[in-house]
Parts: sequence; structure tokens; C-alpha cells
Amino acid sequence: MSGIDVRTFGCRLNTLESEIMRREAEAAGLTDAVLVNTCAVTAEAVRQARQTIRKARRERPDARIVVSGCAAQIDGDSFAAMDEVDLVLGNNEKLAAKSYTFGVDTGAKIRVNDIMSVTETAGHMVDGLAGRARAFVEVQNGCDHRCTFCVIPYGRGNSRSVPMGAVVDQIRRLVAGGYREAVLTGVDITSYGADLPGHPRLGTLVQAILRHVPDLPRLRLSSIDSIEVDEALMAAIAEEPRLMPHFHLSLQHGHDLILKRMKRRHLRDDAIRFTDAVRRLRPDVVFGAGLIAGFPTETGEHFAASLDLIEDCGLTHLHVFPFSPRPGTPAARMPQLDRQVVRERAARLRDAGDTALAHHLAAETGATRSVLIEEAGLGRTEHFTRTVIPTGQPGDIVTARITGHEGGRLTAERAFAESEAA
Repeated sequence: MSGIDVRTFGCRLNTLESEIMRREAEAAGLTDAVLVNTCAVTAEAVRQARQTIRKARRERPDARIVVSGCAAQIDGDSFAAMDEVDLVLGNNEKLAAKSYTFGVDTGAKIRVNDIMSVTETAGHMVDGLAGRARAFVEVQNGCDHRCTFCVIPYGRGNSRSVPMGAVVDQIRRLVAGGYREAVLTGVDITSYGADLPGHPRLGTLVQAILRHVPDLPRLRLSSIDSIEVDEALMAAIAEEPRLMPHFHLSLQHGHDLILKRMKRRHLRDDAIRFTDAVRRLRPDVVFGAGLIAGFPTETGEHFAASLDLIEDCGLTHLHVFPFSPRPGTPAARMPQLDRQVVRERAARLRDAGDTALAHHLAAETGATRSVLIEEAGLGRTEHFTRTVIPTGQPGDIVTARITGHEGGRLTAERAFAESEAA
């Protein structure tokens, strides 16, 4: 077995960058390699990356193994110390073909520079993602905030934005290539534009895309920080049907004291006010959210507030993380909860999320939805709800009638207009 195999962990931005890594490695002449694009959000993600590296070496004994991503950026020495690894690249280095060269004159095993010295983010042009019906488009990278639990700023650097013109041009190219949905992605996309001339906001970018790329059927946002949402984005939510009515919110917790200890910039009532305001503008909206269970000092009362937040904000799609202390962060030095308590609370949050999703699925029965086919027999509605549908080819947008749900997915059939049925 030969060729370039990419193993990706973590966020949508990593998924996009993995495609760039593949392209640049091929441009450098690599023909037999495994590229491991790591994540550092949790200790479990780092453990899984190491496990994948060891497995890759067993499966591909002659391949070059190149490790990059946030975990490699933050702790490159530990990956370089693995016998299985041939090369460690930083998050900036992984995007350049010259980094993938091997030989006696090409430098050290670790090629990781200071990510804080990176001040610009290019609009990396990717014509699409292999095997995907939707395209991820990087609009921003890095983060200027310092949440007490998070190491990602040290893996991604400070916030920097892709100029609007470059974003619009890339989406035009993707639409010309047949993509029907574009997803704006980054580390903290609601901070978009603060470093650009004129300081455009995310809403300005969204409106520009929809105005200048009229043939784009669907535009979607990755995770957003509700406290940073600007008036132009709220206007787009209200007025632009091509902006999909699903928003994943970076909430993290439901109790004000824990939010303050996390050094988040919103309080519980801010989250509730935001979801209420968006629902008034777009009554069919669906919200997802990231929540952390078992943060240091979290009491039963604090945890109950997170459980209640699911109903208070009307959350449907949950990403639940058991708290994982990351070395060097303030939260790692706070009084920790027993790991069994953390696991139990995470399980209870997931159960509550499953219940909320089941209510959403049941309420969808009989509705007519627009389903983007991702693979044969499976797609997603406007609300990002997975849907089983026995019609359509990957990339098609099918008008469908929801017939029920099973196994956490909607079931649907094509909805024919009278003229089609005739």
C-alpha cells in the first residue's frame, strides 16, 4: 500500500487544512506518507493521535509519518520523540510544500516555529474536499481570548482574518466546481475582521458572500460565540433564507460562577436572550452547543444549571466534553473533581441532549425540508439534522417530506410537486 493517507482529529478547520496538507505534500513529491493532523482540545484527543501514529507505523512500515496540528504545535518534542514519527510540522508550516521535504540538507525533525509570530492568514484555495458534498472555507484563524481551560490559542496563535475579497473569490470557485453548500470556518469566526482595514464584522462578510455569489444555494456557519454576534449578522439571519437556520453556540456552561471561572465573556442570561432573539427573527431555527461537564469547583447546583440551559435555550444538537485538564492552563491548577463524577455528569448531559434531539426529530415528522445529499442514502436538512433518504446523488439538494425518525436520524422521501408527479 502506498499513497498519501491523511488522519484528521478535531475541528472543521483541521478538516479543511488536512486537504491543504495532502495537496502540499503531493506538490513536494511525497508518494508514500501518512499525515496525522492532531487536536489538542482534550487529553483524549492527544491520546488518540498517538495511538493512530503507532497503528499507522504497523500498517505502513515504509511510509513517512508526518505529524502536525495543534497538539504538535504545542508539544512538538513529545511527538518527535516517538520512534514512529519522521517529521513534526507546526500549524503554519504544514500549509507549505517546502515543509514536506526530506533529506540530509532539509533540517531538523521538528519544524515548528512560534505561532504567535504569525500575523496573517491566507485564503488557502481548495477546490473542494474529497468525498464531501459541502465545502469548508477558512475565514479566520487563531484566538485572542484566554479561556482558562483552553490551550488552542497556543496552538493557533492570535486571531487573524482572511480578506473578504479572497473569501468571496474562493466561494465563487467552489460553486463553479459544483458545491452547493459552503461552511465558514475558523477558530473564533465571530471575531472576524478586527485585524482587517475598516474592521468588517462576520455579518458584513456573510452579506457580501450572499450578495456577490448569488448561485450559492446554502451558506452555513461553524461554531459562533453569541456575545460577539453583530447587527449585520442578525439582519442576515432574519432576511437571508440561504443562510442556514442552524447555529452551533460556544456556550460551555450554564452557571455564571463557572462561566466567570472559565473566563468566558457571556453570562447565562446573555445566552438565553440571544437564542430568544434569533428565534423571534427565524422561528424555525435550531441551535447546537458545546458544553463542558465537570469543570473544576463545579457543584451539583452548578451542573444543574447546565442541564437546565438545554431547555432554556432550546438546544438540539449537543457536543458534550468531560473536562480535561490541559497542562499550562489556569483551570489545570484549580481544585479538580473526581474523574468518575466528571464522567457521570458528561453522561447525564449527553442523555439530556439525546432527549432534546428526539423531541426535535419527532416534531419534524410531516415537514417538508431541503436535504443536501452527502452520500448515497444520507443527507442533512437545513437544520443540520442527519436524514436517511433513498434518493438523490451526493451534492444534490432534494426537497423531501419527513416521514419519521429512527436511530437519531430523520427518515424522508422525495416530495414531488404536482407537475412532477404527473
